[in-house]
Amino acid sequence: MEKTLVLLKPDAIQRLLIGEIISRLESKGLKIVATKLTVLNEKTANQHYGEHIGKPFFDDLVSFITSGPILAMVLEGENSVSITRNMMGETNPASANPGTIRGDLALSISHNLIHGSDSLESAEKEISLFFKKEEIINYNLTIENWIHD
Repeated sequence: MEKTLVLLKPDAIQRLLIGEIISRLESKGLKIVATKLTVLNEKTANQHYGEHIGKPFFDDLVSFITSGPILAMVLEGENSVSITRNMMGETNPASANPGTIRGDLALSISHNLIHGSDSLESAEKEISLFFKKEEIINYNLTIENWIHD
């Protein structure tokens, strides 16, 4: 089964949207196999957003993601990366389709609630940045036969 990293950003935490967002992801058949509430330090934030170093918005990204608690999660499921990305919606909530997390709930491009890995390669790298191998739990849900072929 494919795994992906999802971060609920400080605005999701402060706006009390954790349950709403997790409910949407779980309703799609994605299973939480690791989670932690944490405050990122600048070093981890720089590593996480390393591909954006030098871009005009980099400092704002780091400043925002370190401004308060985040909820880091590893989700597992068939096509979890693409499913999560589609459910998130466009980065800019003004362009995000209704029915997506950002389209329904986000307020601005800089406060867009959620991060999800954009590829399997990114997911592996990002998961290892936030979780030790032993923190990821392998278990079965009884409903899995009803949601997967």
